[in-house]
Amino acid sequence: MNEPSAPGSVDLTRWPAMADPLPSTFRAGIARILLKRVVTHTNIRVVFPDGTSWGDPRRPTMRVIHPDRFFARLGRDGLIGFGEAYMAGDWDSDEIVELLTPMARDMGSLVPAAFQLLRRWYNERQPLSEDNDRRGSKQNIARHYDLSNELFATFLDESMTYSSALFTTPRESLAVAQQRKIARILDIAEVQAGKSVLEIGTGWGELALRAADRGATVTTVTLSGEQADLARKRIKDEDRSDLIDVRIQDYRDVDGRYDAIVSVEMIEAVGERWWPTYFRTLDDRLAPGGRIGLQAIVMPHDRLMASKRSWTWIHKYIFPGGLLLSEQIIDEVCASHTSLKVVDRLHMGDSYADTLKAWRERFTADPAAIDALGFDATFRRMWTFYLAYCEAGFRSGYLNVVQLTLAREGEHRP
Repeated sequence: MNEPSAPGSVDLTRWPAMADPLPSTFRAGIARILLKRVVTHTNIRVVFPDGTSWGDPRRPTMRVIHPDRFFARLGRDGLIGFGEAYMAGDWDSDEIVELLTPMARDMGSLVPAAFQLLRRWYNERQPLSEDNDRRGSKQNIARHYDLSNELFATFLDESMTYSSALFTTPRESLAVAQQRKIARILDIAEVQAGKSVLEIGTGWGELALRAADRGATVTTVTLSGEQADLARKRIKDEDRSDLIDVRIQDYRDVDGRYDAIVSVEMIEAVGERWWPTYFRTLDDRLAPGGRIGLQAIVMPHDRLMASKRSWTWIHKYIFPGGLLLSEQIIDEVCASHTSLKVVDRLHMGDSYADTLKAWRERFTADPAAIDALGFDATFRRMWTFYLAYCEAGFRSGYLNVVQLTLAREGEHRP
């Protein structure tokens, strides 16, 4: 992997959390104990500047470059500190996915029960400002998706699709696998000529364009101004403006009924408080006999219940206000708040791991291109860690992604 080098100097005006942490012998000592446990349980290796090491030399290796800062961050902020330590260059690895994968696999058991009780003293709660009401949703989406269309273009395929592809083999092109994913979700929603389609979460317009190719009329909503601008340009360039209406609109404010609804990896931005509202909206907007194609990242139900109140590194730096669901939660919310039912499922976690690998390799291939857009080395390390962290989640099986077909009770057909 062509991994960005550790920043020699972090711009603390842009990255205040990267300031050297205050020393804490007690917390740093706990962090050392926990890291040794991780080494034992996951069979990784950790090496230190003085030449000492923990673990088998043949295993994926983590190099601790600044031990005092690393253990201070880890002891103070747990997994948030672990990610920030990577951003600050306090540790590094040439095998970052291989290193993180066994950690993700054993996520529920790495911290012993006695230390779990201490989590409430250092685990922060999600800020109230990141609640996904109408105002919060727009702010949360802007913080990620309005970074720069040019940034996303550096690592996405030509379709600008920012969700899991569907591979038949890891060796096929990302572009081909993305079109297979899009075709399948349009198929399960029964999108065809003459039908009206609602898309919740426009992205950069690829799914709407392919639905229009089938002769459907599409209303697609997003909260990202950057995405809407590029989607409209692409739609105009492909002469599909008569079939596609791109709106900067909250999903809760859509009216009318549609023959099909599609939503790809948008539900992760909804938040627990709003899950019933989201699924009721799907139910209210779906015409009789219609189908919904939903693609969602999911996690084990027990881990969701244990962690859903935590504020994580991903929340702080990548997806504010985000929360994954479990399939059990989706089934329960649909049963309790709608007339909808999941009638078909396709799990494709291996495909997401391969998608993330392709994105990470593209992202790290040309650091100068990222720098030219105004993003610094700390940002590049942050996004490298994000992409590797997510890939490890899917490689380990801790995370999965599923395409769901939803229909109303009594309207199911093969």
